[in-house]
Amino acid sequence: MTKIKRRKFSADFKAKVALEAIKNQKTLAQLSQQYDVNAITIANGRQRH
Repeated sequence: MTKIKRRKFSADFKAKVALEAIKNQKTLAQLSQQYDVNAITIANGRQRH
């Protein structure tokens, strides 16, 4: 059985996605498709920043 490796995101990437989420120009679903990240992850990042 092979292990699935977790993806690691850079601080720059996290900040860019969080700023996009804070702007509220796109929905979380649109951002998750654009950046290939789960919507819950984006919502958590938005709360932190």
